[in-house]
This record gives sequence, C-alpha cells and structure tokens, in this order.
Amino acid sequence: MQRDNHLNNAALMARRQAAIPRGVGHSHQIFIERGENAEVWDVEGRRYIDFAGGIAVLNTGHRHPAVINAVKAQLDQYTHTCFQVLAYEPYVELAERINAKAPGDFAKKTLFLTTGAEAVENAIKIARAHTGRSGVIAFTGGYHGRTLMTLGLTGKVAPYKTGFGPFPSEIFHARFPNALHGVSVDDAMASVEQILKNDIEATRVAAIIVEPVQGEGGFNVAPADFLQRLRALCDTHGILLIADEVQTGAGRTGTWFAVEQSGVAPDMITMAKSMAGGFPISAVVGRADVMDAPAAGGLGGTYAGSPMACAAALAVMDVFEQENLLQRSRDVGQRITASLQALAKRHTCIAEVRGLGAMVAMELCKNGDPAQPDAELTKALAAEATRRGLILLTCGTYGNVVRILVPLTASDAVLDEGLAIVADALATLQPTQA
Repeated sequence: MQRDNHLNNAALMARRQAAIPRGVGHSHQIFIERGENAEVWDVEGRRYIDFAGGIAVLNTGHRHPAVINAVKAQLDQYTHTCFQVLAYEPYVELAERINAKAPGDFAKKTLFLTTGAEAVENAIKIARAHTGRSGVIAFTGGYHGRTLMTLGLTGKVAPYKTGFGPFPSEIFHARFPNALHGVSVDDAMASVEQILKNDIEATRVAAIIVEPVQGEGGFNVAPADFLQRLRALCDTHGILLIADEVQTGAGRTGTWFAVEQSGVAPDMITMAKSMAGGFPISAVVGRADVMDAPAAGGLGGTYAGSPMACAAALAVMDVFEQENLLQRSRDVGQRITASLQALAKRHTCIAEVRGLGAMVAMELCKNGDPAQPDAELTKALAAEATRRGLILLTCGTYGNVVRILVPLTASDAVLDEGLAIVADALATLQPTQA
C-alpha cells in the first residue's frame, strides 16, 4: 500500500478531536496503517510491537491468514440475513463447537451476539427468566461493559460510570479476593454472605457474576477455592453462577475458558473479544435448560452472530487446534512472567507480577509499598514504551497495573524484543534499583 505522505499522527488526531466526542478516549496518539501478527505500522511508517492486541482481541494476531481467507470466502456467499430471518449453517456449527468446549457434564446451548456487553446483558436476562428472580451479585474491581446494566455490574466508577447514573436496581457488589491487598477468600465469601443477610434474601438473587481473572480490575486471578465456594453457595440457594470470560475466553489463559482451571462448571459463560480474530461477535454458552428459559423471540439482535464473524470464529478455533495455541499461551505466559519477575528483583516499584497463562500483569507502587499505588509511574512507563516502539496497556482500580495481551502467535524474537523494551523503559524511569 502506498502511504499518503500528507497523513501523520498529529494531523489525524486533530481531525479526530474535532469530529469525535472526547468520551472516546485514546491511550496512544497513534493511527495505524497496517498490522501483521504482533506488529503494527503507523501512518508515518513507524513499526511498533503490539502488546495490547486490541485489548485481548487478537490472540491469533493481526490478519491471521486463515481468518482472512475464511472471511473472504464468506464474502462470496452472503454477508447478512439476520439469523432470526434466514438461518445459516456457520452459526449452528460454531454453537456446536463452543458447546463441546464449555465445562460441565450437562447439555449446553449457545447464543451469539455482537459485543461483550451484549453477552453479559443477555446472560442476566436469561438468569432472570430462568429463576424468576431479579437480584444480581457482582464484585468490586469487576468490569462487565458499558451499557447501563453492565455499568451497574461494573465495580469501578471512574471513568466508566461517572455521570451516567442511575443504574439498574438490585445489583450488589461483594469483595473480590486479593491477597496482595489483604482480602482473603474468607473475606470475599463473608462479604457475599453479608449481602444475603443485609441487602437481599438469597431467594431473590438470580445470579452471581464473576470474572475468573479480572481484566480492567488489574488481572487479579480468582483463586480456585473461591470459585468452588461460589459454586457451592449458588447450588445451596438456587442461584446461577455466570463466568464473565469476555477477556479471558478463547484461549488467552492456556485453556479455552479460564474457569476450566478451577474445576468449576458455571451455569453460563460469556465470551467475546478474541473469538473471531478481530471480527465482532460475542456468545453466551450455558446449561440447555437455562438457555431455553426465554420465550421464542426473547433473544437475538439484527447483527447478532454475523455470518462474517461466525466464519472468522470457526477459523480461529481451527487455528488454535492446528497451531497448538493453548500450549503456546502457557509458554508465552511463562516467558513473560519470568521476564517481569526478573525485573521485580531489581525494582522495588513492582509490587507483584501475576496472571494466568498469557494474561500477565505487573502492579506498580511507591516506596516498595503495595498500599501506595503509583499510577503516575504506570502511565509514564506506557508512554516511554510507546516512544521506544512498544504498545502497552494499563489497568487496575488505581490505574497502576501494566497488562500484557500480546498475540499468542508472536514469535519468541518479537516477544523478547518487547520485553526488553519494558525493562529498558522502566530502567530509564526508575534507575535506582533494589
């Protein structure tokens, strides 16, 4: 592709500021021209290593040939019918394959939608239809989307909830376990029990929704015994357990679903992001009897389960099998974790390195004290990495966590190049070592 030499990042960003609301934020002042696997080039021709992956969307990398070919083939057949008007086989095949992958020794069914928030919102609808109850329990630090329902579920105010209330009623937030900050599994479970004692009786709670690894919350991993105890509590009270795997699903953590690693089978799982290698689709997979609760016509959407996205998602599943990407996820995660742990031995500003599979983060603090989050250093590190040619993302309740979501298809050489940039950028900002 021949580059338009009149285009540059600054000029395009100025046009963006004039044409697009400020509420659409930007973590990097960069306009992409093309992407290939784990690398991107901007409109000025500069190369960057991509450790963001479109926020966990590109497990199979930018423009994986199998995904591109599948979409091109679909383009030659049909692009849209609305599944509820004229059905098409790729939707059915994709549902069958996801049903087979979801944990649990029971019959399953899958619904397709377009975004992660839609998946979560529909899971709540299904839970209410099945149980005849209205209450929902979520967790502090959780992120579930930008619709009013999913904002209500989200356990972080700024910037997501600021100015947008009121939110739907009968949503309650329990504590999420976090050993680094003194919240044990016992503490978290006690906070759930406290909600059932002080705020809403268990017989009115439709669902408990939890991320097996909190995404926006800072890559906090839910301990297996926490998920197991939630499952037991839900079984005791007839409450449905929903695993929000919008960010963790589609192989990011080394299993197709992160919750598999706990031995827990949720009643429903939501997923989106990396399902289709960059094409918009989301899913709710769950117990067949639960999924069948809404009446005919109660679920769906005009673009839900787009033929293009279904074709892409089927290709992604093939790629995972052919390229052994679940094992690659574990290997990439070990490589990233080892590199960041080596950094932590030299820099007291790293409070913790954590994650699951290739979903890895490091939390930064001041004075070696985890109780003093260092959002300023985190922001500066991301900026310095960008200056050196690496795209990083930050997250966390206090904005002090650097998260890595590099495509699983990245070569070891590119992966190591990016990790070296992280180390060099941190050394520039924090030259004093422990």
